[in-house]
Amino acid sequence: MANTADKPNIRQVAQIAGVSHMTVSRVLNNYPHIKEATRRRVLEVIEELDYRPNMAARALATQKSQRIGVLVESTVGFGPTSTLRALESTARASGYAVSSIALGDGEGLSPQEALDNLTTQGIDALCVVAPRSSSIAALRKLSIGIPVLVVKPDKDPSFLTVSVDQQQGAALAVDHLVSLGHRDIIHVSGPLDWLDARARERAFHARAKAWGVRERPIVVGDWTADFAYDFAKGIRDLPDYTAIFAANDDMAVGLVHGLHERGFGVPDEISVVGFDDIPLASHVLPPLTTVRQNFRALGVSALDMLRAAIEDREIPRVTKIPAELLVRSSTAAPRGRGR
Repeated sequence: MANTADKPNIRQVAQIAGVSHMTVSRVLNNYPHIKEATRRRVLEVIEELDYRPNMAARALATQKSQRIGVLVESTVGFGPTSTLRALESTARASGYAVSSIALGDGEGLSPQEALDNLTTQGIDALCVVAPRSSSIAALRKLSIGIPVLVVKPDKDPSFLTVSVDQQQGAALAVDHLVSLGHRDIIHVSGPLDWLDARARERAFHARAKAWGVRERPIVVGDWTADFAYDFAKGIRDLPDYTAIFAANDDMAVGLVHGLHERGFGVPDEISVVGFDDIPLASHVLPPLTTVRQNFRALGVSALDMLRAAIEDREIPRVTKIPAELLVRSSTAAPRGRGR
């Protein structure tokens, strides 16, 4: 076992930084009104010594557990999983721990049961990831008593909110297809009880209407490649539409697979755009044009807002993280379609 005497302590940090141990403590707890040069010097010494504060003592001193609870609808999808991991890594770097519970992974927990489970662990705040509208409605009825942040596209009068800009991401996808010459585009959405799916669907319709793109009913999917594959396999003849915007990359990959098996070329006959930039998106054939979500920045912003709320500081104003369009080979100008 490591000798605790060899581990740096807060007084050593203070001595090397040339400040009091109380100043080091205030830097660790992100107190306001500390000179930026002092804060920077303390943080540099902490990094140099690889100092790790005693979390148990810190909790006793602040009456805080340094733990954040996370409710996530499902840990299966790439988006929810990536958001949870980003939040965990950011929290760990800031001296916080994360306890998470998935509502939709077969446990059958209600939001109340999940919240009860988390609050028994003494959480200081709650973060809700990839929520459905039904879960948010259930949370509104609960007496929670700690700061709550919901990762959702629109502001909410009851909760703090932050998200990657879903509306901007969908608009980028439509703008790209229109710039290539597409004027007949369909949207394969996620389940519309999911707030991100609804935001992408609404943004698709708004942007398509603004461009004068032909309006078609959306295809409501379930986030899975299997659903999109079956949909594409069910297409009998080459359709009039020349492009498909899928609400996530899993469905986009399923579409490409199904279209290929039906003998329709991507992008020669139908262009496909996804959303998320999953790790395989650049390796499928053809490599997938998609909208990248910056989950790292999302995790940092979520934790910054939660810490500010926990510590009774001013809440940061950044609530939308920009999305980014990555153009690859699954999109091209419509060809040989009489256009």
